[in-house]
Amino acid sequence: MRFPEPPLEARFLRRYKRFFADVELPDGEVLTAHCPNTGGLLGCLQEGAGVWLRDSKSDTRKLRYTWQAIQVGGTWINVDTSLPNRVVAEAMQAGQIPGFNGKGLRREVPYGKNSRIDLLLTEPDGRPCYVEVKSTTLIDGEIAFFPDAVTERGRKHLGELARLARRGVRAVQFFFVSRNDAQTLQPADAIDREYGKALRRAVRAGVEVHAWSSHVRREELALDRELPFVLPPLPRPPAKGRPLAEGGAK
Repeated sequence: MRFPEPPLEARFLRRYKRFFADVELPDGEVLTAHCPNTGGLLGCLQEGAGVWLRDSKSDTRKLRYTWQAIQVGGTWINVDTSLPNRVVAEAMQAGQIPGFNGKGLRREVPYGKNSRIDLLLTEPDGRPCYVEVKSTTLIDGEIAFFPDAVTERGRKHLGELARLARRGVRAVQFFFVSRNDAQTLQPADAIDREYGKALRRAVRAGVEVHAWSSHVRREELALDRELPFVLPPLPRPPAKGRPLAEGGAK
């Protein structure tokens, strides 16, 4: 996915009320940008880090600029969760993801119980293939984790995919890692144990899991390479009264 123009560079100051991020421009001006990410962004909110902004050029929008990426430890990380679905769809349509036929791809198609599938493909033999895309920015060492916050919606989507798989329909959970420094991906059981349980049930039901890292560049956001998906045994729950760890590998 290529962008029509280069991003505006700034420096990260703080994020608050989930959807707001204060940034400082090179000339010292401080402005508030829209944060298009409802997750925890654990490990990404480093004060003083470089950020990229996209200019809507709208005089009527409350927040003219959208925060797109942040640089942490030399790695650029995409924080805009509206982009991965488009990147994956374009890659499938271009035949860049082995095993997926992007011809006739449709997006946001109603299915299940008041749900919409991100991508609906048609296999060469005419059978449908349902693809749900989830993105993550969370990494510990070289392991990417999903989710970075409790996600009831994510559990619901896994349940829908599992029901399809039990009926013999091809169902896929596609994890988009919004950075290129991860080597594997696994569920963040310490953050959302129930999601981890739901993911394991979905895999047992026949849901496929694919994970890809991405290149985050000034001019484009693109898939990088497929990552091994690791599904370790579900750890024991923490002792009563003890809080869950913030990171998946702590």
